[in-house]
Amino acid sequence: MVVSSARLTLIGKPECHLCDDARDALASAIDELGARGSVVVEELSILDDPALNERYWDEIPVVLLNGKVHTIWRVEPDRLKAAITEAIA
Repeated sequence: MVVSSARLTLIGKPECHLCDDARDALASAIDELGARGSVVVEELSILDDPALNERYWDEIPVVLLNGKVHTIWRVEPDRLKAAITEAIA
């Protein structure tokens, strides 16, 4: 049996309240779905990567799902859960 997985990337920066909210929404969605083993979460800071800073500085937080932009600024939990469910199906 093959188990699918999803990769979520949170792009933000320290001391960003919207990034904190996005981090909480990602964790909550993963927990609610019971998808802990099926979702890999990576967090990147625009302060550590000039290319990310140039691309996303005015859009953080940005959530990528399997390398594609899923959302910017505010994470909608139900939309995120639906997207994760589809990605791991």
